Amino acid sequence: MAESLRLRLETDLKTAMRAGDITSRDTIRFILAALKNAEIDKRGALEQKEEIALLQRQAKRQTESIEQFRAGNRDDLAEREEAQLAILKGYLPAELSDAEVEALARNVVAEVGASSVKDLGRVMPVLVQRAAGRADGRRLSAAAKTALETA
Repeated sequence: MAESLRLRLETDLKTAMRAGDITSRDTIRFILAALKNAEIDKRGALEQKEEIALLQRQAKRQTESIEQFRAGNRDDLAEREEAQLAILKGYLPAELSDAEVEALARNVVAEVGASSVKDLGRVMPVLVQRAAGRADGRRLSAAAKTALETA
């Protein structure tokens, strides 16, 4: 794992513990544990893109949990997950705005030479790579479909 992220997490953990911020403390501990487990699985240090991918997977899981808790009328659990998700997002790269995602999708569609929604399979891999973890797959897919419909 890149020392900068590890150091940042450990520093933030100490700060949260001193401040008595239980939500931050628990969230950061969970992130550190997940990163450590990934390092053990890989049998080596993680690259920055692997760290980001791991954090994104965790953010996606928490988003899905929030939806399920809301559907089950468990607002208390949903609010806890939302607080943890907000902390987790602080360690992810800044997300692209909707306008940036749409512009990126239009550029990729033009670059790949796609002309209809049938070409979505050619557009998405390039779009995901260009977004580099700064946009959710759902947003990318929706933007790509819109760009293809207007192409």
